[in-house]
Parts: sequence; C-alpha cells; structure tokens
Amino acid sequence: MATSPGHPLLNGHVAPGFERVADEFARNFRERRELGAACAVYLGGEKVVDLWGGYRDRARSKPWEEDTLVIVYSTSKGLAAATLALAHSRKFLVYDERVSNYWPEFAENGKERITVRELLAHQAGLCAIDERLDPTVLADLDAVAAAIARQRPAWEPGTRHGYHGLSLGFYEGELIRRVDPAHRSLGRFFAEEIAAPLGIEFYFGVPPTVPEERIAQVRSYRRPEVLFHMDVMPRGMVLGFMRRRSLTARAFGNPKVRGPADLNTAEYRALELASATGVGQARAVAAVYAELATGGRKLGYGEETLAELSAPPSTPSGGARDLVLHVETAFSLGFLRPSPLFRFASSDRAFGHTGAGGSFGFADPDLELGFAYTPNRLGFHLRDDPREKALRDAVYACIGERTPAAA
Repeated sequence: MATSPGHPLLNGHVAPGFERVADEFARNFRERRELGAACAVYLGGEKVVDLWGGYRDRARSKPWEEDTLVIVYSTSKGLAAATLALAHSRKFLVYDERVSNYWPEFAENGKERITVRELLAHQAGLCAIDERLDPTVLADLDAVAAAIARQRPAWEPGTRHGYHGLSLGFYEGELIRRVDPAHRSLGRFFAEEIAAPLGIEFYFGVPPTVPEERIAQVRSYRRPEVLFHMDVMPRGMVLGFMRRRSLTARAFGNPKVRGPADLNTAEYRALELASATGVGQARAVAAVYAELATGGRKLGYGEETLAELSAPPSTPSGGARDLVLHVETAFSLGFLRPSPLFRFASSDRAFGHTGAGGSFGFADPDLELGFAYTPNRLGFHLRDDPREKALRDAVYACIGERTPAAA
C-alpha cells in the first residue's frame, strides 16, 4: 500500500496505482478550501483508498482522526435504501405491493393505491408533512407514524415526482417496523443486519456511548450566501425556498431548523432521521456500496434484489422534472440514479445518493466499486461538488490506467 502525500494533517493509504486520488485529496485542502474530510473506495471487494485529513472542528484546532464520525445528510438515504433492499431480499416486503397492505393506516387521504416502489421513487406526493414534527415528536416513532399516515399527497401518486428530502426516511422507517418480524426500527435493523456483519461504524440514531469529541463539527453557510451561488444551485429551488408555501420550502421545513448545521446537534443526531442525520465514516458508506456492487454475499442480498437496484428507473407519466428541486432527476428504490444532468460511474446501472454540502456514496456494479466522500464544510452544489468530483474522476482515471482495455 502507498501512503497519502506528506502533509501533517493528511493521513491514510491508497493502493499502488491510486496515487492520483491521494493527490486530488491533498488539492482539496490546498486549493478547494476543504476543512475536514474522508474518502474511501473499494474495488472488487478490496479497499484501495482510505484517506482522511484536515480538521474536525470549525476552529481548526482538532485534527480529523481515523475514527472521526461525520453527519452525511442525504447520503444517509442510500444506506436507508440498502436497509429496505435487505428486507426485500429477506422476503419481508415486495416493491410492487401497496404500502397500505403492510401498513393499513397509510391508506388515509387517498393513499391506498401507492406502492412501495412509487414511494421510494419520490412519486407518492408525500414530500411535505403538514403536522409539525419537533424533536419530542420525532423521538416517538408511534407519533411519527400517526402523523405521516394522515398526510394527503401533493399530487396524484405516480404522475409526478418531487424530492422527499426529509419525509422519505420517516416512511421507510415505519415500513421496516411493519414488515420486520421483530418490529425493529430502521436504525436497529441497520445496526444488527448491516453494520455489525460488515464491521463498520455508521448510525441512524447515535447512541449516547459515542463521545461528542469523535463527531466532526459542520462548517455551514448562512442563507444570504446562497444568493451568491445561484450559478451552481437550481434557480427554481432557491426561489422555492423564498416562498413559504412552496413545495420546496415545505419539503425541507419540517422539522423546522435554521439550516443544515442544526441537524448536527446531539438532540437531532440521537433521532432516527433516516433521510438526513446518518452519522458515520466514509469507509462505512463505501463498504455498504461495495457489498451491493459485488453480489451482496456477506449480508445475503438476493440476485433478484440486486437486479432491481440496477434496473432502469421509471419516469413518472408527468415527466422527469422534479417538483421540489426544479431540475430533472432520477430516483429508484430509494437511490439516486444517473441522469442527463448528473452522470456518475461507468454505466446507468449505478446507484447511490448525494448529501447536502458535498458528500456522496455510490455503487458501480459493472466495476464492483463502492465509493464515498464525506466532508464537514458544506458546499453549495446540488450535484458534482468540485471536491468530491475531483476524487471520483481520479478514481476512474486510475482504474482506466490499470485496465487500458476498459478505458
């Protein structure tokens, strides 16, 4: 194994042939204003990149350690989707079954025909929850279930799609509780059936035994700063945030927080917000995607499930334009998929999820690759954050050099 460049705050290893990834990781701190971050890559089941560096605090006084944990925001959704996929492999649920068959109360207010597949593709019209969800309510999974079961869809399910930025995790969590024979929460199911067998550290609901000192602080941005980055954020989404009753504002406004950094508090990290507050390490995210990309044998993912995950996503009848993000997007079974506006991996069979501020994890089944990048300085790009993309591009360049016939 080759080590990362000789910078006092950059650590880790890369396999021979992947030195370019370490070089780009160093450039993130030298030229792209990175604060602290980690990057991990598995190829064919082998860990070929494991890098960490910078600072885990805003004051730049505490170095990012090998065991530092960080909130990954919506990158959490990919690991939540992996949890649902394992339930599918165990025959606990069927993607084309109606949600109400597993959860009768869900049928209220015209939702009786929504399928699990439509829900996980952000096509259910449930991107916003009207009943106020504060930390006290969110700590009571029964109260959350009752509130979201009453929600009326914002459009006819299946006809459009719109990013269920926070709400999707609530519905996924209740589905797991309903279909799991042991009725475990999504966080406990993930911990026992995925994290423990893989030997990784990633939490949906950080336990009190994890010291605060190990969790990276987030360097967020102030809302006025967004106005100076209209060139990298979808204009319609930014304008939507300014209209209190828009789908965009409502989708991200419950629970009510001042910004993403508020979710990185002990109060919120202790909650199982499967869409937004997953906390862990880059190598953990990459390891889950590597398992999915290499056949899922360690965890028992079935061939049918893996084929479903890599199958082409279905576009709703009303088109691919997202009613919340105001750009064309593609989602399937809880994962973000390659689309004309966001190309990643070696083919359209790839699946993963980005997170607010620049984190990203994905599986590339064609190359048996799992990738993750987890920073603690939030950027403004909805997709293709320059820090993450530089590393992703370097990984594929290195693979192409190792296998010229595939380049």
